[in-house]
Amino acid sequence: MSDNLDITNTEKNETIASSGTEEKEQEYEKVCFMCHRPESKTGKMIDLPGNISICPDCMQKAFDIMNSSDLSNLQNMQNLSNLQNMDLSRIPNVSFINLGDLQNSIPRPQQVKKKKKEEKPQAAFDIHSIPAPHRIKAKLDDYVVGQEHAKKVISVAVYNHYKRVFTNTMDEIEIEKSNMLMIGPTGCGKTYLVKTLARLLDVPLAIADATSLTEAGYIGDDIESVISKLLAAADNDVERAQQGIVFIDEIDKIAKKRNANQRDVSGESVQQGMLKLLEGSDVEVPVGATSKNAMVPMTTVNTKNILFICGGAFPGLEDIIKERLNKQAAIGFQSDLKDKYDKDPDLLTQVTLEDLRNFGMIPEFIGRLPVVFALQSLSREMLVKILKEPKNAILKQYQKLLELDEVKLDFEEGALEAIAERAMERKTGARALRAIIEEFMLDIMYEIPKDDNIGQVLITREYIEKTGGPVITMRGMLALGNKS
Repeated sequence: MSDNLDITNTEKNETIASSGTEEKEQEYEKVCFMCHRPESKTGKMIDLPGNISICPDCMQKAFDIMNSSDLSNLQNMQNLSNLQNMDLSRIPNVSFINLGDLQNSIPRPQQVKKKKKEEKPQAAFDIHSIPAPHRIKAKLDDYVVGQEHAKKVISVAVYNHYKRVFTNTMDEIEIEKSNMLMIGPTGCGKTYLVKTLARLLDVPLAIADATSLTEAGYIGDDIESVISKLLAAADNDVERAQQGIVFIDEIDKIAKKRNANQRDVSGESVQQGMLKLLEGSDVEVPVGATSKNAMVPMTTVNTKNILFICGGAFPGLEDIIKERLNKQAAIGFQSDLKDKYDKDPDLLTQVTLEDLRNFGMIPEFIGRLPVVFALQSLSREMLVKILKEPKNAILKQYQKLLELDEVKLDFEEGALEAIAERAMERKTGARALRAIIEEFMLDIMYEIPKDDNIGQVLITREYIEKTGGPVITMRGMLALGNKS
């Protein structure tokens, strides 16, 4: 009986020892004896006697050296006795080693510890993890100036979207999703609003561009590439991607072309192809790639619970709205002036579905975007706020850059107004602000690192208008001012 127990204990010990060895082998990886690279970089190692591991590259190099050596004299030898009598040290590029000495000098194989992949803990994705609309808007207020109506619409839409997703199977009432169409002049913050939303919310959100979309079979991106970007944003998790948000920018570029003489492969046909995405259907998309081919695996994504937000500047839409509003203009006391709406900055807020149809959007496409809203054009006061109020305002970025050189950067209020006025003249919205600041900050950013005595730079209105220069204060004067 005791003998049986001893045998059992011995087997258990051997099992534990073997399992421990396997764990160590999984934890460590081999290292090449020649180049000292780990097996994860070189590929499968070649094991030699004496616990020596050599990577395929070093082994191939050894063979190449042997083949290039001057061993032609060895082929003329009749037998091995002649080889033994040769002075092998005279053969160039050939050296011989004693593997027995190597075996004694290397008691164990060279190994390094494998790098473990960091596993990021994923938060529970449920209705309780989505902030309320007022919290979403409060976060957007920290980065986006103005556009109160647009921020309210997006906040409510995102919150309702996830309430719909998580309550879809609770009762018989099925809540329809409300895709959105965002209209606004260039530089008013359409794309920036959605990018900020993507950064603030922990939800899969993909931003696609409609300008590269073409009809299936033509050069360009297929319509399914929009869903491919969402799948990539969800780390190829189909379930998370099916609850995500897609923002399609430049949606006005797929409007129906007026010229009917040529094939409209990037206009009306793209709108028709997107109908199934907006409504909800099963779409086959490649995993880990943006184009379909035989080498990429495919997966099916259902777009029923994906919220689509479309945005575009719609240039020329103001003229269509004016034409509709001016139809009342006629001879008489009740008529409107034809130039009544020429200087209206918020003319796009009066857009109707009929105006969009006249622009070139097909009725079926507009019908799948029930929430249509317009963003306000930026006024001079809003541009001044954009310069200084958001958390990552442009002025704060330059102040941080000069702070690294221990220089304080300040702006007069008049200078900010001058920048806003020049931006209004360019009519490109907030995009003009950075271009103007880059222009007048070039000389300052170039000259300041030359002199370590500069302590403060004040940008004046005269410097912006090119009638004066900035006010520069030296460190000594700055220190005296602080003491006083």
